[in-house]
Amino acid sequence: MTTDTALMAHLMRRAGFGAPYEELEARAAKGYEAAVEELLDPDAHSVPAVDAFLQYRYHPMTEVPRNGAQAQMGLMYQLLASQRPLESKMALFWHMVFATGDSKVDNANEMLRQMDTFRRMGRGNYRDLLVALSKDPAMIYWLDNNQNHKHAPNENWGRELLELFSMGQGNYTEDDVKVAARAFTGWTVKPKLPRTPFGRFLWDFEYVPQDHDDSEKAFLGHKGRFNGEDIIDIIVRQPATAQFIARHLYNFFVADEVQVPSWKEEPPRDPEAVQAIADVLVRSDYDLTATLRFIFNSDFFKTEKVWFGKVKSPAEVVVGTIRLVGDYKKPKTGVMSLAMETGFQGQALLDPPSVEGWHTGSEWIDTGSLVRRVNFMVDRLSDASMPGVQSIVQRLASEPSLTPDALVDRCLQYLGNLLVEPGTKKELVQHVEGNRRIREEKGVAELLGLIAATREFQFC
Repeated sequence: MTTDTALMAHLMRRAGFGAPYEELEARAAKGYEAAVEELLDPDAHSVPAVDAFLQYRYHPMTEVPRNGAQAQMGLMYQLLASQRPLESKMALFWHMVFATGDSKVDNANEMLRQMDTFRRMGRGNYRDLLVALSKDPAMIYWLDNNQNHKHAPNENWGRELLELFSMGQGNYTEDDVKVAARAFTGWTVKPKLPRTPFGRFLWDFEYVPQDHDDSEKAFLGHKGRFNGEDIIDIIVRQPATAQFIARHLYNFFVADEVQVPSWKEEPPRDPEAVQAIADVLVRSDYDLTATLRFIFNSDFFKTEKVWFGKVKSPAEVVVGTIRLVGDYKKPKTGVMSLAMETGFQGQALLDPPSVEGWHTGSEWIDTGSLVRRVNFMVDRLSDASMPGVQSIVQRLASEPSLTPDALVDRCLQYLGNLLVEPGTKKELVQHVEGNRRIREEKGVAELLGLIAATREFQFC
């Protein structure tokens, strides 16, 4: 049977990175819809943003990072320190959609500035976000729009805008790609200052009117002297765009889909849910807050059928585990190693493998990454010194008469109401029955570590 804390645990895994049981209880006491509203609008609920001055005081290299590793550290600090989980989760979502990599951009400051854009605008208007990304220096350089000239168009940005950022394959023609490229001629980056010993300067967007193709164009059945914003306005009026973004949102927040290149051939796993999300996008004029509110309050999101049906991304593994054990509540060393950990598990933040981004779902896991993931989670959850582990130890100590079966149930509950297969449950109970010191601190930590090693713990 669904309990308030179980449903809250599901919400916090998907709209955030999970939460310790105390937080789940506190949020559940306020009510599910109230929790959704706080996640959607933290400003209105006086939830503070990350204190940048505190971050730079303890980790000064993250203020003006000299390289990609320091930028990844700055992003990891934000993910760990933020009390606005959905804001961080949406920034990660858009980073995975608008995949931009420092391996080519080679400007750590610009990569972090793009992430700031996702934080600020990620729950706003999708059309406005597209315009902002069209003017984002990192994106312009990543997709070569700085080489897109009136008399020598470059199609990279126009193609990916249509294929990966808005409409998806099969909903436009090659002529539409060429026209989109022409419409964005003159959208470039101002001349850049040379690199300094302390890193790169920030870049700036520049529109060069004499380099813009102002001739009449035909795009997706419309004719006019289109510029880039006109192209975006036409794109967001296409039914395919609402469907494409809706499927992205379903894939990220509800249930794993096949990879994006297969969307043309493979229908959504829940076409009605994707259509419902698309309808809200259109009715709300692509207001993402309204769309997320609909998703989180929908039956297709809340149903137990989709609980633990998504493979955790490496970022979710790292940040979720750290939040669960209550570590890094205050600035401390080790953030760099956590930032590197996501890369070792297959998700180098700020550096996706291509413009297509990372392949998700079951493709997060191979034999190497699985060992790395399990070791990371087991090491933290079996550490009895962690505040979150101590909290579970104390809760169990207040119920000394629990049977082995009930003790396992309590641990699964305190780890976010984890659901496990009967065979997994049986093995955990047998471990409890065979461990005379199971109720001691180290025994409980060992049991939590065993749960972290289960197949089921790889899902959120």
